[in-house]
Amino acid sequence: MVDRIMKVNAYTTFDLLDGRVEGHGFEEEALAVLNVTAPRTNPDHVELQVELDNTDIEHVEPHADTVTLSAAQARELADELEKYAAKVEAAQSE
Repeated sequence: MVDRIMKVNAYTTFDLLDGRVEGHGFEEEALAVLNVTAPRTNPDHVELQVELDNTDIEHVEPHADTVTLSAAQARELADELEKYAAKVEAAQSE
């Protein structure tokens, strides 16, 4: 990805995922980076960050999105991910 906003390195959670941006009257696909992190000192939240490769997208200015979660919200998200991962695995094993 050229002109990244997020720092991507060996510690990034996921890089080069399939991403999609959707808006009124458009939908585009691009490579994406997804990262989960927390402050190094005195962590008081979890951050979920996503950035799509801006060289593949025409309708959206280059940007990265960040969601700030409490520890409880991060655990709730993890539970939801586990639930849907199990649903996908079950459907694929049929």
